Amino acid sequence: MANKGPAYGMSRQVQDKIDSKYDSELEQILVEWISRQCGASVGRPEAGKMGFQAWLKDGCVLCELINTLFPGDKPVKKINGSTMAFKQMEQISQFLKAAENYGVTATDIFQTVDLYEGKDLAAVQRTLSALGSLAVTKDEGTYHGDPNWFFKKAQENKRDFSDDQLKAGKNVIGLQMGSNKGASQEGMSYGRPRQIM
Repeated sequence: MANKGPAYGMSRQVQDKIDSKYDSELEQILVEWISRQCGASVGRPEAGKMGFQAWLKDGCVLCELINTLFPGDKPVKKINGSTMAFKQMEQISQFLKAAENYGVTATDIFQTVDLYEGKDLAAVQRTLSALGSLAVTKDEGTYHGDPNWFFKKAQENKRDFSDDQLKAGKNVIGLQMGSNKGASQEGMSYGRPRQIM
């Protein structure tokens, strides 16, 4: 972690608000899923936010996870268990790039410092949840876990309308366009009329 002193004032309030978004129940689900997905070789973290961060901080577990989700060629070729900060952050970046290639949207992806420095572990949870949801949705046979742990993303629901149906739809005035039914000032009174002399 970076060598920083305690935060005060507004910085402290902002960090407390970010920290309050961390979900310990989701942590248990994610740990169970990652352990099942990667096998016993990744181990398990100590309970709590700091244990979760320490477990994922070097990027090895994350790279193992993303490699298990790809059926063919693995996106992270070399997983290096180095203690050097630069190498660990590089592995986290490789995981993030592979997750984006897998289909996780850019808005769901955390920043490297969110995990490495423990700035926003709730964002890390959101990324892993989005990855799990995508794995359940793709259903390629690479997901090892309970399908009820993550939401299945919506699929395409294509509709085919005939030409007659399309023509009939053009004649309908949608309610968003408004209506002039009953739009008159009859019966409206705003007090005494203006006296012009």
